[in-house]
Amino acid sequence: MVGFVILAVLMIAGALGVLLLREPVHVALSLVATFLCLAVTYLTLDAHFLAAVQVIVYTGAIMVLFLFVIMLLNVRDGPPTRRFRFLPALVFGVSLLLLAVVATGAVLDRRDLPALEAVGTALEGGSPMAMGGILFSDYILAFQLVGVLLLTGIIGAVSLVQRSGNRADGAEA
Repeated sequence: MVGFVILAVLMIAGALGVLLLREPVHVALSLVATFLCLAVTYLTLDAHFLAAVQVIVYTGAIMVLFLFVIMLLNVRDGPPTRRFRFLPALVFGVSLLLLAVVATGAVLDRRDLPALEAVGTALEGGSPMAMGGILFSDYILAFQLVGVLLLTGIIGAVSLVQRSGNRADGAEA
């Protein structure tokens, strides 16, 4: 339990780093730290396959993709343009509301933890066959939507930079 609490604190610190740091590379490194803490959490649950996939796929491949996009976009240091001034307050308010809902649900709906044998049986040690069977049967729509979400985010970031880059090139000419 103590190890989980330490890992949870480290993951929350990494997530806060993703939200609060200003340099894109520092944000990416903070996300890597969060992913690695999650992989260690999987190891504590004896889900070795999930931990390996977490390190190889997310910490490796996805972060290389993110760093490639950061370098491709060549984010310049300049004064930030604030178009939607109300947005930070709105996001903060909605986040607090969601935190209150989750905390209320956790306090009001107390349940006993399942037995360790039941968890081990359900996870099957995080075997590839069990994970693949569940992922490509019960959760195929969620799996596809995550891919579309990542692709949409990258296309949106590139299109925003291309649009602002075209205005800057036109102003110089």
